[in-house]
Amino acid sequence: MLSVLRAAALLGPLAALVAAIPTDTGSSKRSPYDISLPPLIPSIPGVTEPLASNAPPLPILQLPTPPLPSPPFTPSNIKPKKIGYFWTGSGDNQHADFLLTVSLDDDTFGTIIYLTEVPTSGNSPHHLGSSLDGKTLVGGGLLSLLKTQDTAFYFDVSNPYRPAFKKSNRGILGSIVDEIRAKPDGGFFITYMGSAVGTSPGRLVETDAQGSILHEWPEDVNGLVNILGEQFSPHGLSVDFDKNIILTSDYVVPLSILKPTLGIQRANTLRLWNLASRTIISTITIPNGGGIQDVKFIPGNPESAALATAVHLGQVWIIYPFRTNAQGKQGVAELLYDLGDKAKDSVAIYSDITDDGKFAYFTLTLGNHVAALDISDLNNVKRLDDPNETQPIIGPHYVKISPDKKNLLVTGYFVQAGDISVLNTPGDYKGHWIDILPDGSLSFNRTVDFEAIFTRDRGGARPHSSVIFDLTDPEHPKYY
Repeated sequence: MLSVLRAAALLGPLAALVAAIPTDTGSSKRSPYDISLPPLIPSIPGVTEPLASNAPPLPILQLPTPPLPSPPFTPSNIKPKKIGYFWTGSGDNQHADFLLTVSLDDDTFGTIIYLTEVPTSGNSPHHLGSSLDGKTLVGGGLLSLLKTQDTAFYFDVSNPYRPAFKKSNRGILGSIVDEIRAKPDGGFFITYMGSAVGTSPGRLVETDAQGSILHEWPEDVNGLVNILGEQFSPHGLSVDFDKNIILTSDYVVPLSILKPTLGIQRANTLRLWNLASRTIISTITIPNGGGIQDVKFIPGNPESAALATAVHLGQVWIIYPFRTNAQGKQGVAELLYDLGDKAKDSVAIYSDITDDGKFAYFTLTLGNHVAALDISDLNNVKRLDDPNETQPIIGPHYVKISPDKKNLLVTGYFVQAGDISVLNTPGDYKGHWIDILPDGSLSFNRTVDFEAIFTRDRGGARPHSSVIFDLTDPEHPKYY
């Protein structure tokens, strides 16, 4: 906190205006477990604009200046059946970050329907998730902490063609929003990869339907001893509501990617949770995994098996949560498939699995490659892509399978934290709409070039994640 105050003190007279700022960014109802604070520096026309571009450099922390004004966006009145929502950062980190609503229909593909800004900039928009009823989207900010800003952003999408920013908030114990999973009651489970200051331990955060934080798990003594005893930096998240279990996967300590650093601290562990009690049952280790970025239950698997990605190894592991190891501990990890040289030390390997459990797709960020596996027989996994093929994509990361299983939506951007970081990955800043062929293999087809569209008025665009709405059948809309 002292560092934040020192940063504010650099602004001289502006710091005195802090007391006049309202203390709510979109909702009057607050849970005792969450907080929402405005940026320390209010927007002052003619004063904060030059400050945003001429602020003195600080170690890690950034001055919490308000976003620069952007020209108005002209909406489109089309109403496609398939919609892609892209949680996007401004290319210059000085204009407001934003949610893009884009047509995925064949005849109007790539048309930007609407642009919804959030009140802050420099958040490095990260993952995006939808409520089960399709009325709310929540997106996280990877670097919001550095400007002492809220880290979770909620959007009202009850009108899917005109999303509205709803509110933002942050946890007390955790920061760095990563994976998001909807609860049946309308709330969310969210992994916060770091502590309140970006170190370990992070937290598994639970919200209600209004987005207010209910708890930051674990809260039990055994769970706290567990996560304090070794690195707890939850990134991946999967929930099996029927079998009463949660899996989280530990990735990296967020602060360790920022300078000065002795090197990125990568984890080798997953945590198996009891859903009903929100307690950690056991820690599952993938030896020398070097960052277990993602984990997802395989739909329909009789053992509730899950796939986990080990980034250093470039491998896919299978987790059997109800099997026990030689010591009688619940949860067993076994190697399923080695993705080859392009996946080794690829910084990020993210995945998605078709809802019939047949096909799995993996983005190899530094390998510039999307891998496809037929997992219908886990004893005979088949690779569907050519690992030596040069694909027309740079820096693929977030991947979503369309609800009709005809396409992959992949964003060509992972993270670029700039001079303050040791992690800046190349990207093409595109949304790739890739055809899934009948055998599960891929055919690259169409893209949306967000960088080109927003170069002039926002310094470009950095689309990290997406959600797909399929409204083809009005009686049975699908939100994913």
